[in-house]
Amino acid sequence: MRISKDQQTFNERLNKHMDELKWLYMELYDNQYLFDELCANLETIYKQRKPSLKKLDQQREENPGWFKKSEMLGMMMYVDNFAGDLNGVKKKLDYIESCNVNYLHLMPLLETPEGRSDGGYAVSDFRKVQEKLGTVEDLGKLSAECHRRGINLCLDFVMNHTSEDHEWARRARNGEGEYMSRYFFFDNYEIPAAYERTVPQVFPTTAPGNFTYLPEINHYVMTTFYPYQWDLNYRNPVVFNEMMYNFLFFANLGIDVIRIDAVPYIWKQMGTSCRNLPQVHTIVRMMRMIGEIVCPGILLLGEVVMEPEKVAPYFGTVEKPECHMLYNVTTMATTWHTVATRDARLLKKQLDDVSRLPKEYTFLNYLRCHDDIGWGLDYSTLKQYGMEEIPHKQYLNDFFTGVIPESFSRGELYNNDPVTKDARFCGTTASMCGIEKAGFCGDEAGMDLAVKLDLMLHAYMFVQSGIPVLYSGDEIGQVNDYSYKEDAKRAFDSRYLHRGRFRWDLMENRDVEGTVQNRLFSALDRMEKIRKSSDVFHSEVPFMTVETGDISVLCIVRKGREETIAGVFNFSEYEKVVDIRSAGLGDVCIDALSGEEKKCGELCIPPYGFYWLV
Repeated sequence: MRISKDQQTFNERLNKHMDELKWLYMELYDNQYLFDELCANLETIYKQRKPSLKKLDQQREENPGWFKKSEMLGMMMYVDNFAGDLNGVKKKLDYIESCNVNYLHLMPLLETPEGRSDGGYAVSDFRKVQEKLGTVEDLGKLSAECHRRGINLCLDFVMNHTSEDHEWARRARNGEGEYMSRYFFFDNYEIPAAYERTVPQVFPTTAPGNFTYLPEINHYVMTTFYPYQWDLNYRNPVVFNEMMYNFLFFANLGIDVIRIDAVPYIWKQMGTSCRNLPQVHTIVRMMRMIGEIVCPGILLLGEVVMEPEKVAPYFGTVEKPECHMLYNVTTMATTWHTVATRDARLLKKQLDDVSRLPKEYTFLNYLRCHDDIGWGLDYSTLKQYGMEEIPHKQYLNDFFTGVIPESFSRGELYNNDPVTKDARFCGTTASMCGIEKAGFCGDEAGMDLAVKLDLMLHAYMFVQSGIPVLYSGDEIGQVNDYSYKEDAKRAFDSRYLHRGRFRWDLMENRDVEGTVQNRLFSALDRMEKIRKSSDVFHSEVPFMTVETGDISVLCIVRKGREETIAGVFNFSEYEKVVDIRSAGLGDVCIDALSGEEKKCGELCIPPYGFYWLV
């Protein structure tokens, strides 16, 4: 019997990966029945995939580096804060396009229990959108419209845990063994105590420990994050299979990027930290192959909050890749350390570390996200600069909360531990740069410096290797929203400080000459358009840093086939004069942003100033 071209395509993709997929699955689970079930369901799900999505898959298969182009620019947002619901986002796509954005990350929007959602990361139903945000059908329609406009849609996929209100959890709480085996249940504290000896706590003050006692069934359940988020047991192949079907469900809705939440945590083993275990990589590698079989146009984005040398393994290898993209978390935190210290030496070192990784690796770069900023810095290096870990963390938190008199930043601590003095930080980019303080004080000179710092940081982010991602509201200088304290369900979580509603009233000022919104939006627009028009910003273009002779000034050089660009950034409030002739631009160059001629041997940079030199 002749098979269709469509069926032949599936068979070829499956056969390409079959040997490795089966070997990895059987090594982990040794269950032929469930492997056969997985393969059969992959075929069924492929057949359900829309022709338009299959066509997109084919185009992307032929151009596997499609997402690495310099034109890629992301934006992340909460649907309700931005536009009320999914249909509202659809109506606001014109605005998103005006921001030059073609990669839209919608923060968690699946069904979660009210008051126990962890910002949407406690999912109670993987096939249902929160009622206030719309329906699954609305999400599909938004995806279709985004594709029509050339916008890629990203969605969070929470793999490590479910809400305690998920059907599996409810049935497990009722004592059904099949569902208890999908989590980590123990009828006494002996085994949990053994885990606790080696497993670090994620939230030691707000959610201490890694287990929660359930008195109604006299059992302990593993809860790495919060008591209402029950860790899934990936030792059970049923869990793996079912979660892969959930992943593919969203792929078939037209989601282009699947953000895998908390990747390092998904495999648990007693006697270890339960972080970054080899089985995690086996699972992610299988997930990558499953995607390439059913929906090869889909990208996997891994949330791995660690230093570059620990993050890089989640790319896999060139021959056996895992995630397509990873967050550049450490660089983000070090960027704000640089703002507070006016010392770019650690930032330069970490960028050098990234530059030595294979050019195929793609990072997402950002100044802030929905989460807090943790000070997981390279303290062994900072110690060489005279910065000790505990007092330096205290200094950073005092600086960014505005405790230090000369600080321009405003924000709040998150998960403050009074014993260890460790804490994380919350605040919008604009508030951390001083726009909030200057506006409150009516300080025009301070506002000018704050806007310059804000723009310098974005210009620096755009020059990094990878894909830049804005947080919705940063393009108009939105400051901290303290109204969360009036909501009893949110008041305990200071992260809502920088998750405020989008200020559409401020957006109207973007065309009003001289306003903060106009200065930020118009300057970002110019940078974004220059970036999109030049191949030198392609993710695989080599980059390096060069010495400037001043610890406050960072220089990043990108060398393309036909063009070289040097980004020079002054992280201090003082004018600086540096020599960047080692960037290879000669004695005289042109600032691509202003068109002005500059002397590379005696480059004068104003306070918080920057240049893109060609």
